[in-house]
Amino acid sequence: MPSDEPPTTNPYAYIPLPDESGSGVPPGNGRRRINLTILISSILLAVGLVVTLMAGIGLVPSPAPAKVSPASIRGVEEGVSEKSFRPLLGAPAFSWSSSNLDWERSSFHFQPRKNWMNGPLFYKGWYHLFYQYNPEGATWGNKIVWGHAASRDMIHWHHLPNAMVADHWYDVNGVWTGSATILPDGQVVMLYTGSTNESVQVQNLAYPADLADPLLVEWVKYPGNPVLVPPPGIHFKDFRDPTTAWLTSEDTWRITIGSKVNKTGIALVYDTKDFKTFELLDGVLHAVPGTGMWECVDFYPVSQKDKVGLDTSASGPGVKHVMKASLDDDRNDYYALGTYDEGKGTWVPDEPKDDVGIGKRYDYGIYYASKTFYDQNKKRRVLWSWIKETDSENTDVMKGWASVQGIPRTILFDKKTGSNILQWPVEEIEWLRSNSKEFHEVEVAPGSIVPIDVDRATQLDITAEFELDKHDLERLNESNTVYNCGSNGGASHRGAMGPFGLLVLSDENFIEQTPVYFYVSKDSEGNLTTFFCIDQSRSSEATDVDKSIYGSTVPVLKDETLTMRILVDHSIVESFAQGGRTCITSRVYPTKAIYSNARLFLFNNATDTRVKASLKVWKMNDAHTASRATDPRILIKGGIKYYALLIVLVFTTIVLL
Repeated sequence: MPSDEPPTTNPYAYIPLPDESGSGVPPGNGRRRINLTILISSILLAVGLVVTLMAGIGLVPSPAPAKVSPASIRGVEEGVSEKSFRPLLGAPAFSWSSSNLDWERSSFHFQPRKNWMNGPLFYKGWYHLFYQYNPEGATWGNKIVWGHAASRDMIHWHHLPNAMVADHWYDVNGVWTGSATILPDGQVVMLYTGSTNESVQVQNLAYPADLADPLLVEWVKYPGNPVLVPPPGIHFKDFRDPTTAWLTSEDTWRITIGSKVNKTGIALVYDTKDFKTFELLDGVLHAVPGTGMWECVDFYPVSQKDKVGLDTSASGPGVKHVMKASLDDDRNDYYALGTYDEGKGTWVPDEPKDDVGIGKRYDYGIYYASKTFYDQNKKRRVLWSWIKETDSENTDVMKGWASVQGIPRTILFDKKTGSNILQWPVEEIEWLRSNSKEFHEVEVAPGSIVPIDVDRATQLDITAEFELDKHDLERLNESNTVYNCGSNGGASHRGAMGPFGLLVLSDENFIEQTPVYFYVSKDSEGNLTTFFCIDQSRSSEATDVDKSIYGSTVPVLKDETLTMRILVDHSIVESFAQGGRTCITSRVYPTKAIYSNARLFLFNNATDTRVKASLKVWKMNDAHTASRATDPRILIKGGIKYYALLIVLVFTTIVLL
């Protein structure tokens, strides 16, 4: 495996540093003979670069692009899942101001500087994020390329040149999802799906041009591409998204690729020695009838004993395997725990009722096309996912960007329940915390709202504990086992023991509010069922945005306190219940509850239960302005080349003077 230590020098700057061997100016009085025109030109060029740089980071407004008419179903014709959000038929377009649109951009979630986005990797001290990116606009297109960014901590990112573009017959209609595998000798191989000139989905091989470059800037496509084409019986538009490879006991690399047969979702299995020639195994790794096309399949081990992640090739006693698929039919990510049989090349779920596509989900909100990788630096498995926009495409074009990446999450096996995984934001996100406030044992009576003294509540990290009055729980005899977050009226539906939780991104008059809450039901035998939900129905006065209510049940064991954590980053809200057993990601677009008008409240809309809440709330710094120093070796490289030019020009001007 490659060393975790970065090299002491970086020979890969885009712009060469000034030649230190000499200034190029003759000795003596030659400096005084410099033409005044050159001096003025240098100053004007420097000023021009400053203006250009300011525009690039949003300090100087750019003219709004013209509106476009969106495709009715963007992406489906090309052979991938639908990429556009369609507002309710007849919903009038909201008149967004530039201030509204500026507020929506995230401050600590990764996103490209502009336009539209969708195989993570750790290499020589750097985390790499390769993402699907449309360089031509803020909507999904048929010329998708691979954007590339690098980071020391997965929080502070540096944009690099696009890693791969659609420039060969086998990927001319798009460079789609792929996965990286680091070989024992330190080589890095990347398998990715390309859409050919005839829209056939094929698998291609690429690798770094120079393994000595820790930033992996240049990539080379294998001359023999494609290395895999759809096998007999598989439609040419139903063969995509190869996984990271894992090593078998026979020193053969194995991958799986998503597909379908009729309405049965399947994961095909291939073996390879060199990533250039592959053998299709008999049967499939797994199949679930009625689930449709499986995209972005992921397959990885989790430890039942230790609180660490496992290398993708790990297996044996004390190891379970997670099978995950992104369903093309409903655009949600489902997972299940099970047992992998290497000899047969098959996987069987622990609980058939919770099989892939019909059971548990990574996230019950807007969360799709996810991918994990093993972080050998900190021995953890990290999950990434695409968070799409749920406003109109015309609005995305107006603001000039669309989609973000979720905060990376660690994944662990839940040893307490034994039946699910735990997802939790990576510890590095806590480096952005500042100005914390604590609120202990706040009494929230039935039907009441309690303001939390936090101003400008648009960038927050919130941890909260809720305790129901035990006497109320014992005396109540409600029989309600059919509650559903999405179909029971949301936070306005009052029950004996819920809902209660937090109102985030609320204005002072509650015209706009986004409740994140628990709802507890009790059956006739006294058993409690807890739901974790987020209600977007009143999140915005705009009518052409998503107003869904999301959520599901969350396992709560005996004597456990109800806990939640919420990350609020402008238009993105990520919520975690019971240590990450149930997660919900939401996109909200308030028109009033923004900037200094955004408030935070506790609420209890139960009819008969008193709630006691304890909170800790941190303000979150912007990722690009946090106090942790940026590595100086990347300043020229991360798309900030204007700085280098500006320094050279200023230096030249001083010399000329």
